[in-house]
Amino acid sequence: MKHLLLGLLVFFSQNTLAVTALSVTEITSGIFVHFGNHELPNKTNHGAVANIGFIVGDSCVAVIDTGGNPEQGYALKKAIEQTTDKPVCYVINTHVHPDHIYGNIAFKQKGVKFIGHKKLARAMATRGAYYIEKANEQLDIKLQEKHIIAPDKEVKKHLFIDLGGRKLRLTAHPTAHTDNDLTVFDQKTNTLWMSDLLFIEHLPVIDGSLKGWLTELNRMEKHHYQYVVPGHGPVVTDWPKSLQPEKHYLNTLLVEIREMLAQGRFIEEAIETVGYSEKDKWKLFDQFHKRNVTTAFAELEWE
Repeated sequence: MKHLLLGLLVFFSQNTLAVTALSVTEITSGIFVHFGNHELPNKTNHGAVANIGFIVGDSCVAVIDTGGNPEQGYALKKAIEQTTDKPVCYVINTHVHPDHIYGNIAFKQKGVKFIGHKKLARAMATRGAYYIEKANEQLDIKLQEKHIIAPDKEVKKHLFIDLGGRKLRLTAHPTAHTDNDLTVFDQKTNTLWMSDLLFIEHLPVIDGSLKGWLTELNRMEKHHYQYVVPGHGPVVTDWPKSLQPEKHYLNTLLVEIREMLAQGRFIEEAIETVGYSEKDKWKLFDQFHKRNVTTAFAELEWE
């Protein structure tokens, strides 16, 4: 029995040591971000392409998105342990997309509450089987049902959480980038974590409502924020100036598709013509633009 226990200790010690802490940057006091690369999720990066991170309070830590694969989640956990001795008390998933939720399993432990938009659990249930099926094929990672972790606490409109001397306001948005977008506002530093409601350099991706997204951006740009964390791209310190390229792209789709519909033209032509004035302004344009046009056209033709 003694040898067995020693063997288990060595095993767990080796596996703990094998985890390399994820690189993080402290963008302002107590807010740490790991910046993803502008890449299509694939078998090389294993889906680890999004901005993820954490906020440290006097009592505990809130994780904001956990990464594109379980290993990235464990690497983020390691980074937290190397940064602070405060325990993780919350994991906040900003929306359902795989690059933001596949690391959840690393934080599934006693005392940790998972928080998401009121529609997140339904989105996970609807997409979970497909995500699990495609993870190995597309990302070279193996997932099971246990990796799709639904929220313990749902945000219907606003939810305030206290990390100890640090209050966060979580906001559930109407359908925009997805139908389950959640933002996190840190009152202490006037920082808004927008996640995929904001893309910088990386082409915005529509998986919800073009009109709804523009409505949310028009509302949010009226507020002043010192720092804004996008889902993809560098931190914004000149809000709302850095928002304008995204708004311009989405408005271009709105105007040009409406013009085509007014002329009685069809989606096949729209896919090949709409929005190409934006092509050289965005990374991953070729990978996502036609899908955006298809989604937006389907929405606008029913106006």
